[in-house]
Amino acid sequence: MDLEALKAQAAKQAAAHIQSGMIVGLGTGSTSKYLVDELGRRLKEEGLKITGVPTSERTAAQAKGLGIPLATLEEKPKLDVAVDGADEIELGTLDLVKGAGGALLRERLVEAAAARFIVIADETKKVEKLGTKFRVPVEVVRFGWKSTFSRLEALGVKPDRRETNGQPFITDEQHYILDCATGPIPDARKLAAQIKALAGVVDHGLFIGMASICYVAGSKGVEVLEKK
Repeated sequence: MDLEALKAQAAKQAAAHIQSGMIVGLGTGSTSKYLVDELGRRLKEEGLKITGVPTSERTAAQAKGLGIPLATLEEKPKLDVAVDGADEIELGTLDLVKGAGGALLRERLVEAAAARFIVIADETKKVEKLGTKFRVPVEVVRFGWKSTFSRLEALGVKPDRRETNGQPFITDEQHYILDCATGPIPDARKLAAQIKALAGVVDHGLFIGMASICYVAGSKGVEVLEKK
């Protein structure tokens, strides 16, 4: 199976947890897109009745196109479950790096409000230590961003402002993202706290202690990862 087929397989298995009546956090990114597609199919073919709380404008547009009823986090502050992808999954802890899709702040807010957070991914996202394959995104306010950049450098990471077509990437909340190369992180919880404490930082892509279970699709099917 190719990578896209694996993502769709993981999303379908995670979607089986979702039942009528649930308030569901809908993630952002290439894998989460398959989840929303599957929920749209179940809505049409099985009569599934849910309310979705999207983590980005992009996901909201996709869900609306499929007829999935939506609410804001203000309207539905407590969710039954949230399902989203990840850029890295640390084996054993299920700690994550997220934010490749640029929605890490809204993802954090929605997923922190959920009773259960399910992660869907393909096997390339598994790592022994976070920071091994993917840079850690840090969402920062645009005012004084170069000073925030310098404060991140002082922590020993190597930030780079995210751009799209030569222009700064702007999040849904109108912030910049600084993608920070860290190398394998020995203590992700400590680094997360250090980054969050910096003036100018809104949030970061280190999701520590949040995932309940991960469905990881690979060449041998879907692997279920749980905390050791």
